[in-house]
Amino acid sequence: MSRKHIDIGANLCDLMFQGIYNDKSKHPADHKAVLQRADRAGVAHIIITAGDLKTAEDAISMIDSCEHLAPEWVGRLTTTIGVHPTNCNIFDQEGVDKYMQSLIEFADRHSKRITALGEFGLDYDRLNYCTKEVQLKYFDAQLTALSRFKLPLFLHSRACKDDFLEIMSRHRSNLLNGCVHSFTGDMDEMRACVDMGMYIGLNGCSLKTPENLEVVKAIPANRILLETDAPWCDIRPTHAGYKHVKTQVPVKKKEKWSEDATVRGRNEPCNMVQVAEVVAAVRNITLEELSKQVFENTKELYFPNDESVQ
Repeated sequence: MSRKHIDIGANLCDLMFQGIYNDKSKHPADHKAVLQRADRAGVAHIIITAGDLKTAEDAISMIDSCEHLAPEWVGRLTTTIGVHPTNCNIFDQEGVDKYMQSLIEFADRHSKRITALGEFGLDYDRLNYCTKEVQLKYFDAQLTALSRFKLPLFLHSRACKDDFLEIMSRHRSNLLNGCVHSFTGDMDEMRACVDMGMYIGLNGCSLKTPENLEVVKAIPANRILLETDAPWCDIRPTHAGYKHVKTQVPVKKKEKWSEDATVRGRNEPCNMVQVAEVVAAVRNITLEELSKQVFENTKELYFPNDESVQ
């Protein structure tokens, strides 16, 4: 079949994919069914988001298990390496030098299965998890320490426009390009990121409001990437972009889970097509045109020399 989507960010190591919600087990782990649905939906590759070392280790274990779990996905899963802004307290808890060295050694050890540096950045909407000062310190530190790997970036920016752009501008000459994922910023922030050469990652959270959709319209075509950010950021009926969704998949409540349906409220990579449908409609182009352009964009940033991604 034709596989036309690359999900640049899916949190497949989240406990929801093990059937655990709010510390309560509701159904068996269902990674195999999730991957099979993604395959049928035309997803060619998934980058598993890692927001700390433990998650990156779990992602590598999942990639290694593909031969038995979902053979059709061998070679089609990669991951990232970095610490999410809300997790940055771990540097102080574990010891900065020790933890940073562990990240570096991990990246060296698993270089063939790491697509990007990240997810890191700043998140001022969730300062209850990690203070602004700690986030700033370790975003800067990671960009410095991990730049040696010459990998593209997977970036997080939430309610922090000025600080984010200042840090990125300061480090830009030492880094490869990157994508500001799950973009919810305003028109000025989008243009500033694009002017710096960065890509803009869109998912359901990017399509909530009429203002979001105006930003989506204005992104240069060669700077758009798509993602699900599963299990988060699904497109909901309350979102401004929802009216453009054409493809629906079977869905059940987690209490009535079955392998042949998605779980209500838990996003999956198979919903990449919904994101593409909304973005195509908002930009007044065909789904085929958008998918082709985004696929080329994604290959250019994350897989420039990988002929297996096609």
